[in-house]
Amino acid sequence: MALIVQKYGGTSVGSIERIEAVAEHIIKTQQLGHQVVVVLSAMSGETNRLISLAQQIDDTPNARELDVLVTTGEQISIALLAMAIIKRGHSAVSLLADQVGIQTDNRFGKARIVHINTHRLRQELEHNRISIIAGFQGRDEEANITTLGRGGTDTSAVEIAVALAADECQIYTDVDGVYTADPRVVAGAKRLKQIHFSEMIELASLGAKVLQLRSVEAAGKHHLPLRVLSSFAPDEGTLISYEENNMNSRTVVTGIAHQTQQVLFTLIGVPVGIERLANIFTLLGEFHIEVDMINQMKHNSGKIDYAFTVHSNDYAQVFEVLSTHLELLGAERVETKADVAKISAVGIGMKSHSEIVGQCFKALADAKVQALLFSTSEIKISLLVEEQYLEHAVNALHASFNLESIV
Repeated sequence: MALIVQKYGGTSVGSIERIEAVAEHIIKTQQLGHQVVVVLSAMSGETNRLISLAQQIDDTPNARELDVLVTTGEQISIALLAMAIIKRGHSAVSLLADQVGIQTDNRFGKARIVHINTHRLRQELEHNRISIIAGFQGRDEEANITTLGRGGTDTSAVEIAVALAADECQIYTDVDGVYTADPRVVAGAKRLKQIHFSEMIELASLGAKVLQLRSVEAAGKHHLPLRVLSSFAPDEGTLISYEENNMNSRTVVTGIAHQTQQVLFTLIGVPVGIERLANIFTLLGEFHIEVDMINQMKHNSGKIDYAFTVHSNDYAQVFEVLSTHLELLGAERVETKADVAKISAVGIGMKSHSEIVGQCFKALADAKVQALLFSTSEIKISLLVEEQYLEHAVNALHASFNLESIV
């Protein structure tokens, strides 16, 4: 008998019919002899509807009150699911965050869990009762309602599984696992049977939207086996673990991820000197701007051009900050290029294969796609391309590493 925490996303409980189907699946898991704890999102579209209501009152609603509002979505879904299980003759109880004892800090809209009191949950398990917990939310020290940010139910499920020392955390969603690339972009993308945590963390941070990054980091920190499955056609899905034995038969690259909404900034003609580079990123740091890829090119005249990328949401602020501080930075001018995208090849097998970098560039060259910028780390290489060539470039890299042959 295993203790399993199951999380179901919004599309999984998007209608009464879907809630009924989820209830059947949970009961089957329990009938196999497992103990089950369930963490639930709001019904699909409900959180957006509530935010829209708030914005009809105020374009930028008070963060505390917005958290109070949007957490009502989960209260609806957990009660409905509990009713569906009880109707079938099984014992279940719906629980909000304060009833479970999920304590967070007080950063409304982006809170982090600091402690979970498992006493109530263990009592329910002893009575063979299925706990249906509202994900995405918590309470701070002053009993204020808080939310964990978009995708926060994944984090709720993982943290609850860790606190209970569960055998596995299962994330049920509208996809059936982790793929070698986005199947909407690469027709030949293959589902992975198993993937290492370090690879999944990279893929999640680089644009793969299967799991919230924070949830993967939390599971990896505690070596909690994490599995992604489809709630529409559940099977074995993809297992995320620290086990490297019996991994998929594959090349050194596991997957290709991509991110759009990137902007390339270039500071032209900056005098040589590490203090100049320090000034640039200290300045951006003061405005809490997250910089991604960074590169530099030295001129014969002794000047340097610094190129880096930021998310498009930060474009206006970054442009204003750099433009008004050109003299401080010693730059001649600032140039920008929008409509660019980042593509990344990820795999723990890359650690000892330096030729992978060359293979990436060759694949793009053969596809006649120019790399505007690149960066590398121990298990990934990222390349910046014009967004119009994104799909072509992702397919070229996927084919270059023969990822469609993974079994």
